[in-house]
Amino acid sequence: MLTEEGLATTLGEAKAAFQGLVLRDVLTVAQQRLGRSLPAGWLEEFERRRALAFDARLKPIPGAAELIEALRRDGRKICVASQGRLEKTRHSLSLTGLDAYFGEDVRFSAYQVPRGKPHPDLFLFAAARMGFGVEDCTVIEDTPSGVAGARSAGMRVFGYAGETQAAELERVGARTVSKLTDLIPALTCAAGEA
Repeated sequence: MLTEEGLATTLGEAKAAFQGLVLRDVLTVAQQRLGRSLPAGWLEEFERRRALAFDARLKPIPGAAELIEALRRDGRKICVASQGRLEKTRHSLSLTGLDAYFGEDVRFSAYQVPRGKPHPDLFLFAAARMGFGVEDCTVIEDTPSGVAGARSAGMRVFGYAGETQAAELERVGARTVSKLTDLIPALTCAAGEA
């Protein structure tokens, strides 16, 4: 959609510039790069097209259900802390079949706090709502901004290097894995963590 507006943007460039940002910040950065405002309704059209793309192609990350099941068997409490709006999280979880694991009360959004990732606000909010101190929380993140936010919140963080290079996640302080199931031994051994 940015290319359609005259700002030629590849998928790699979009990931580098925008991955991990809340949409209002994506809009700001895109307009700065474009040198003008995007048309009225551009963001709403982006969200509509994204939802259609998700409907057609979104699949769960391999190993996600297995990791969640292992954490639940181990008595761990889990939540989602996303940069996206709660409606986007609801849609994504439904399409991937993971919604049964995450009730509405354990879904958190950067739109509920003053600042999104890379700031710690979202992680601190989620921990407080879940009833845990930061020292008892572990975060699994797939973006550098998410890793930075979790680290600045004082939480242990693992980086899932699926769509993001492991080196980018490690640079901001994550221990990385390339498969979610690789986290099962690390996260089901230590007692008392969220």
